[in-house]
Amino acid sequence: MNHLLITGFILLLGLVWWLLFRKKKPAIPMDFPEPWKVILSEKVSFYKTLGAEEKARFEQNILSFLGKVTISGVEVDVDDTDRLLVASSAVIPLFGFPGWNYRNLNEVLLYKGSFNEDYETDGKQKHILGMVGSGSMRRMMILSKQALHQGFENARSKRNTGIHEFVHLLDSADGATDGIPETLMQHQYVIPWVKEMMEEIGEIKRGESNINPYGAKNQAEFLSVISEYFFNQPRQLSKDHPE
Repeated sequence: MNHLLITGFILLLGLVWWLLFRKKKPAIPMDFPEPWKVILSEKVSFYKTLGAEEKARFEQNILSFLGKVTISGVEVDVDDTDRLLVASSAVIPLFGFPGWNYRNLNEVLLYKGSFNEDYETDGKQKHILGMVGSGSMRRMMILSKQALHQGFENARSKRNTGIHEFVHLLDSADGATDGIPETLMQHQYVIPWVKEMMEEIGEIKRGESNINPYGAKNQAEFLSVISEYFFNQPRQLSKDHPE
């Protein structure tokens, strides 16, 4: 009997601790706030190009994402603009696939600046701006807050760290981060896509392409790099790389 009482007491203490100290997500509004619409209009070019109905769908996708994924700052404050830019980075790559959601993400961590492969912000090799977590960091994404904002500030840029990392997340949804998002790509397009990737990677390595050279590292990076280009500068990509 005493053993049961002690066990129950321990469980009760654990529950109290969890209720007091667990991370609390900000309350997500039912309707999209007008100040948030202003932030999107000022910061997110993709959103500005949409018609009224598509803007409403984009806003609902933002609310859905924020309702499922926690966005936390690591020694840095997180405000509504930060949350909206993270959510926009997630919504943009999937906007053409209604109903598809990220099933392999629970939390996005924002660091002030760059970090290393051990998620440290001090010391050497501090050159990473974004990363999809693995191991103990599985189901997490880490982003530099500074790089996140830079990706949306220059409308003429071909780079966007947030979109880059969320495309990696999409790529890995089929179990392999290999530049072939099989969960979204119809089977008949896989072989032509792989052929196109390999040809373009060769052109990058020979200095014959205006695509970010980082895309030549491997097929996974090529997919993310070309997605940044596609969503930031679609007309320029269509002109320079119609294939």
